[in-house]
Amino acid sequence: MSADEMKTVKVRAPTRLDLGGGWTDVPPYCDEEGGFVCNVAIARYATATLSMSGHLDATAPSTSDTDAPLVRAALKRARVEGVHASIESDFPVSAGLGGSSAASAALLGALAAWRGEAWNHREIAEEGRRIEVEELGIAGGRQDHYAATHGGALALTFSDHVDVRRIALSAETRAEFERRCILLYTGESRISGNNITEVVHAYVNREARVVIALARMRTLAEEIGVALEAGDLDAVGALMGEHWEHQRALHPAIPTPLIDEIVRRAAGAGALGSKAMGASGGGCVLVIAGAGAVKRVRAAIAPLGTIVPFALDNDGLARCD
Repeated sequence: MSADEMKTVKVRAPTRLDLGGGWTDVPPYCDEEGGFVCNVAIARYATATLSMSGHLDATAPSTSDTDAPLVRAALKRARVEGVHASIESDFPVSAGLGGSSAASAALLGALAAWRGEAWNHREIAEEGRRIEVEELGIAGGRQDHYAATHGGALALTFSDHVDVRRIALSAETRAEFERRCILLYTGESRISGNNITEVVHAYVNREARVVIALARMRTLAEEIGVALEAGDLDAVGALMGEHWEHQRALHPAIPTPLIDEIVRRAAGAGALGSKAMGASGGGCVLVIAGAGAVKRVRAAIAPLGTIVPFALDNDGLARCD
């Protein structure tokens, strides 16, 4: 179908849960030491809609204040005309779930579909990151963009290029993961850009605390990937809990009193591990409960935030018009 014949294009992209290795995908660490991230895409989506605007200039009304700069930057780089773009999200803002990367992936996927182009998932991921860095000045890594474009459970290796390996999950492992994992939104806002910039500076200055933590986080992410593929969620939980101890040591703004209380209550009720999502300083916390402790853990932490139900996503970018 030609662009002229198209009335509306709608594409969605999933957000993600970063189980381990986040921060090691951020330059210059990944360029110098090599990074590794294990994450899983979830069915909480950013959905981009393109339609004919009736005007020569591309427009971006009906979009949240958070997403409007991204939309304007993507439309400018794509050099499209007469297109109205909007983004809708079904996840909390600033939740640490890679929402901005899901939004850019959905928008870039919609633009490609609008032009009648086949999707190049890797290029969409990289262009989304370029827009964030070059146009919006947002510091960060690459893992979110690949989760949004590829979907599924991923083992991502970062060096001078990105190696993407899909982690095969059995139906039983998927069901148990969804049953035993509790995602809690704290309601606290995050300042991830500041956190990331300061952690990067500490690494560049070779502060031992940060260098040691990042190295261990990379190793733990590799072990989490192995345990997840084996369906050993007890091991995933324990490794994720250790990962959080190193992650929270990167910067004093990463943990908060509320996050610490969530982790404490969850452990007391039978959780095997808990970890704040993304750069933290707020946002969401993922808790993995013991097989027989899901109800107790859920009841213990529910008063501290809003539980966000989710299922795993296996598709990545998808047309939904």
